[in-house]
Amino acid sequence: MEELILYAQQHAEMAPWLIFGLLLLAGLNIPVSEDGMLFVSALIATERPDLTVNLFLGVYLGAYFSDMICYTLGRTMGPRLWEMKWFARMVSRDKVDKITDFYDRYGVLTLICGRFIPFGVRNALFLTAGLGKMNFRRFALSDLLAATISCGVYFWLYLTYGRAVIEVIQQSNMVLFGIATGFVLFFVIRGRLKAKRDREEGDALSPEERED
Repeated sequence: MEELILYAQQHAEMAPWLIFGLLLLAGLNIPVSEDGMLFVSALIATERPDLTVNLFLGVYLGAYFSDMICYTLGRTMGPRLWEMKWFARMVSRDKVDKITDFYDRYGVLTLICGRFIPFGVRNALFLTAGLGKMNFRRFALSDLLAATISCGVYFWLYLTYGRAVIEVIQQSNMVLFGIATGFVLFFVIRGRLKAKRDREEGDALSPEERED
């Protein structure tokens, strides 16, 4: 990251394009940190205020189109993705089912909240939307709103407070990740308990009642 910051600072005019390109790679699940790109762009903007708009557009559009790439990957390749070991380790079928349920229940809120959670949650959201064949227009508009909020908030925080806010954001991300994990576990446990209860009720019925 330090080398990237140094290179971007030395080539500030090209930094928006560099950040944009790196974020597109993230859409292919290449480990490029969106949070890191937001910090780098904001850091350069504090030194080159004349490039602030270009830097924000570079990181914002890069993040958004990266999401589109990830969504398209899931939609076009579908279940074949699980034939790739690296993908199967990153996104399980159970996770896809649960995130799909979140989409059905909470819609755009799933994307808005999910974009604030790191640790691979973001890409899992976008891949799941593609795997679940979510309507492209619905996804594109929902993610546009979600990306605008998350990129705008983080860029402003980094631009205003710089390195001082990094630890706070990392801690808040950990909290959000913990909350999201708790929700997933809750729905998993509730689903299994319901399935078990349904089986027990089915076993308790007489053959005549089952036919009815």
